Amino acid sequence: MLMGLYNYWIVVVLMMVGFYIVIAHGNLIKKIVGLSIFQTSVFIFYISMAKVDGGTAPILSDGISKYSNPLPHVLILTAIVVGIATTALGLALAVRIKEAYGSIEEEEIQKKDNLDC
Repeated sequence: MLMGLYNYWIVVVLMMVGFYIVIAHGNLIKKIVGLSIFQTSVFIFYISMAKVDGGTAPILSDGISKYSNPLPHVLILTAIVVGIATTALGLALAVRIKEAYGSIEEEEIQKKDNLDC
């Protein structure tokens, strides 16, 4: 029973790994990687939910009565593009923070920011 749902276990593990990386690490690059892992787990979840057993592509043909819905796959393609754009923006911001503060560690940035006040 439980092994039949292995794709959901993979999704849960990836989500928790990504969430842990975001919460536990102070390095901004590691946080961006954690968010990317979390996004990937959501993509896998939606794609696995969209799969219909015995379903085919939604092309009308004789003898086919069960079709898979292509909408979740199209939405995930859009989400992948948005995810890449947000990752690129996050990395660009990390580069600018490194130039401004000399570090990408959260604690060091906060210390330098508090000293400037």
